[in-house]
Amino acid sequence: MLQTRPRVALFVTCLVDLYRPNVGFSAIALLEEAGCQVEVPATQTCCGQPAYNTGDRATAKELARAVVDAFLPYDYCVVPSGSCGGMISHHYPALFADDPQYRGKAEALGAKTHELVSFLTDVRGMTRVAARHEGVVTYHDSCSGLRELGVKAQPRGLLAGMAGTTVTEMADAEICCGFGGTFCVKYPDISTRMVADKVRAIAATGADTLLAGDLGCLLNMAGRLKREGVPVKVRHVAEVLAGRTGDAPAIGEVS
Repeated sequence: MLQTRPRVALFVTCLVDLYRPNVGFSAIALLEEAGCQVEVPATQTCCGQPAYNTGDRATAKELARAVVDAFLPYDYCVVPSGSCGGMISHHYPALFADDPQYRGKAEALGAKTHELVSFLTDVRGMTRVAARHEGVVTYHDSCSGLRELGVKAQPRGLLAGMAGTTVTEMADAEICCGFGGTFCVKYPDISTRMVADKVRAIAATGADTLLAGDLGCLLNMAGRLKREGVPVKVRHVAEVLAGRTGDAPAIGEVS
């Protein structure tokens, strides 16, 4: 693992802030384990993706400018979400293509923005975590993390090296769970069919815990698992890797 101590700014994400703070604390613990100095810029808000995806470019730009200003001074911006990470790293430069003041800034921030587990493995060289987790887990690939950021082998590698953990693959792990941000609102029938298919694939693995790197996907799948009575716990991968499963109930459970 690299021995330098970079200043890393954690982009918490709206869903983590509102629904699952334990993911943010888990991310901090993992980044510190990887030898980083972690800060959480207080002025951060939404990355602007919901507005961007619905065609409201003016609002998306306003939100993105605030993110760029807050995170550009750091060595890295790290995000426990492939969706928000993809927005900052891939879509900000295009969003500001006609804005000479922010185009270069957006490109610079995009180049040093990483999804959490990808950063730990690909940038910091982490091959093993200190925590252990007893049980059988299966991993769902979120669309943005997989297709925009190339996150697939990284979480599986760290999980496979955890003491007590067995990783079992579900069928069609790369297929969308049906959440897709506003997709599930615009096309509820299609979304429901997709998540129902996903739940069947999860149940067939025999795993006791479902993991993923995006909270939106996890909330969607947790809700369907509960409605169908499938007794599989749902957690963000960072919670397991950081050994913080005792700090919050599984997603969808009541403490």
